[in-house]
Amino acid sequence: MSEWPSLSLSVEERIQLVEAIWDSIADHPESLPVTGAQRAELDRRMAAHRKDPGATLSWPHVRDELKRKM
Repeated sequence: MSEWPSLSLSVEERIQLVEAIWDSIADHPESLPVTGAQRAELDRRMAAHRKDPGATLSWPHVRDELKRKM
């Protein structure tokens, strides 16, 4: 694996490279494939939310609860 030019980069530089690659992927989420199983799960969750929207928790609430537990 030493033939990869990126291995000559420092660890910090490689982390920055990975972050840049990830950001470039995240900028176009529509290009990521969704499997049939993932689509079915998303549909199931959306149907459950429509049936009882009050059963969900907001992200700020969940985040605050997690912070309290830490």
